[in-house]
Amino acid sequence: MAAAASLLSSSACTFFRRRPSAPHVSRSARFQRFGKLRRFSPAAMSTASGLKEAPANNPGLHTEIDPATKGYFMQQTVLFVTRLFRRMLRVKDPKVSLDFYSRVMGMSLLKRLDFAEMKFSLYFLGYEDVSSAPADHIERTNWTFRQKATLELTHNWGTESDSEFKGYHNGNSDPRGFGHIGIAVDDVYKACERFERLGVEFVKKPTDGTLI
Repeated sequence: MAAAASLLSSSACTFFRRRPSAPHVSRSARFQRFGKLRRFSPAAMSTASGLKEAPANNPGLHTEIDPATKGYFMQQTVLFVTRLFRRMLRVKDPKVSLDFYSRVMGMSLLKRLDFAEMKFSLYFLGYEDVSSAPADHIERTNWTFRQKATLELTHNWGTESDSEFKGYHNGNSDPRGFGHIGIAVDDVYKACERFERLGVEFVKKPTDGTLI
């Protein structure tokens, strides 16, 4: 795991150039357009065994959030210029990834969508109170897309058991491109101490010099 902490004052907003105003599009209209593109179906949103977001349907998912992660939230400078933010990562094994992001980082699974014809699944995670999520599958998807910051994990079926699949580029080796996602915490040093106790492997700790 690459751990990085950054501070950005409100005055930094002046470095962003204001974008030209665009015609207003309602959230519901954006969702309908996105829904047509992805072709969401009832099968993509639910299972015979209940909600797709239930722990029984998601090995590795922890629903009891560690109190130590209370106050964590996704922080990206893009939030200063747009209301909604989502980062997508491809993962080899959702069981491993769900365990890390829920148990270690304290995230909740907001929504899971399966696309059987194309053989892939999407897992949307974030720091929202899922107890307030609608029970209806379509409304829960709509609710998920209204959240300010989410992490989208894409799993192409079969990669978790394919011995020849070596995984995706993680940005920690050359050629470097992807840097990191930002999680704001109350105390970065205490957070890193906890990560160590949980067996998290570091690429660089806060005390290891510059971030670059």
